[in-house]
Amino acid sequence: MSQLELAVRAGTTQRHLSFMERGRSRPGRAMVIRIAESLELPLRERNSLLHAAGYAPVYPESRLEEPMLRPVREALDGILQGHMPYPAMVVRPYGEVVAANGALAVLTEGASPELLAGPVNMLRLMLHPDGMAKRVVNLAQWGRHVTGNMRAHADRNPDPRLDAFIAELEEYLPDEAPGPDHLGFAVPLRLARADGPGELRLITTLTSFATAVDVTLAELHLEAFLPADEETAEALRARAAR
Repeated sequence: MSQLELAVRAGTTQRHLSFMERGRSRPGRAMVIRIAESLELPLRERNSLLHAAGYAPVYPESRLEEPMLRPVREALDGILQGHMPYPAMVVRPYGEVVAANGALAVLTEGASPELLAGPVNMLRLMLHPDGMAKRVVNLAQWGRHVTGNMRAHADRNPDPRLDAFIAELEEYLPDEAPGPDHLGFAVPLRLARADGPGELRLITTLTSFATAVDVTLAELHLEAFLPADEETAEALRARAAR
């Protein structure tokens, strides 16, 4: 983003922004917040920017277990149960599972107990050789879809810990050159069934709290899996009925 574009977005002048960058002008708290919003920074980084400018953080960071977030927890539980018989979970940054519905077990069957010990990291569980990876039919393509999304997030929000985690996950993936039928990352998860022959084909959706003003809520994501074909839908419905 150019200096001029950022100045326009933040409602200031390029000259003023230049002075702030070079330390010739100290921005007020409102200006820091406008710059952070213009850069679309996560709430945690907005607090860090305010602190660097000499101001107290304005976005609270609550514990999910606190009474004030009880309505949010109840709403999330309702969404998770309402998504049955299809798998769904609520995750923190870097894949830590906060909550999940009973259908998530269809993904984790056969995984190593060590990877299922809390707190479960779903990203590691999905790609680790002792986790879901041994059942993922299209591991090379789907795994690159997962790490590709993570790299895009790291580009927007640089974090050495995230870079190290991505590097770890990519070590689990097989090398595979794109073939003539390569469709980019527009591929469903193809998972070998643990209860018999055949496979499950699933597509994923991600939902976040777009208007959250609490750091904890802003960092949560709801990841829901949907059947990509009728055979998968019927298999998951039958499994839930059993």
